[in-house]
Amino acid sequence: MKYLFTLIVAGILFTGCKNEGKNNDAENKLNENPYGKEKNVLEADSASIDIKPISHATAAVNWSDATFYIDPVGGAEAFEGIEDPDFVLITDIHGDHMSIETLEALSLEGAYIIVPQAVRDKMPDEMKDIVRVLENGATTRVLEFYIEAIPMYNLPEDPEAYHPKGRGNGYVVEKNGQRLYIAGDTENIPEMKELENIEIALIPMNLPYTMTVEDAADGVLAFAPKKVIPYHFRGQDGFADVDKFKELINEGNKDIEVEMPEWYPDREEE
Repeated sequence: MKYLFTLIVAGILFTGCKNEGKNNDAENKLNENPYGKEKNVLEADSASIDIKPISHATAAVNWSDATFYIDPVGGAEAFEGIEDPDFVLITDIHGDHMSIETLEALSLEGAYIIVPQAVRDKMPDEMKDIVRVLENGATTRVLEFYIEAIPMYNLPEDPEAYHPKGRGNGYVVEKNGQRLYIAGDTENIPEMKELENIEIALIPMNLPYTMTVEDAADGVLAFAPKKVIPYHFRGQDGFADVDKFKELINEGNKDIEVEMPEWYPDREEE
């Protein structure tokens, strides 16, 4: 009898140890990083942000399952072969950023158009139901994207400047911690230099409308995005020296990638 009791106790202890081992294995499995030791969850959630230049300040962005347009001009033919937008961002009232004819020609069913008030004031009433007005500093959400309006303006501040403060919007578009900055027509303003955690930045440089390549580089080095793309660089006297811009960035911070896609496919080689 004593021998039988000893066997029962031993069996219980063995089973308990075995189950404890299973429980520990299960707990370890739950706590295991499915993406491996070299990646964290944020990296696993990140998605490719594909920016397709159309011309000058106009682009189409594919990000996860969404597509949006930046300052669409050039008619519907400029966007042939590109998916219809889930939303549209317009930065300012000038003709290289805003085209009612292009908006009317595009397929915008189910889409929202995000604009500053000055742009809304110039849009036809038929579009008012799909327009959202954002003032500088305001934020809205479209799908899984958070969109913040960033000031864009000339320095020194002047109501008679090409771009007075408060009229136009730059934008920061954010999803799952990734942040895309679209500067719009701005100079090297404090609001730009104070930005943080920017994945990709679109930065203008053309005189007399925005800023010099030196000022553009100084601003970018201040907020240090992972990648910068010069755009909107045709000015009154031709094209800005984007090669010099890249050189200044490389000298100042080698960790910032400078990408230079073609924004002006029809320009003659100099």
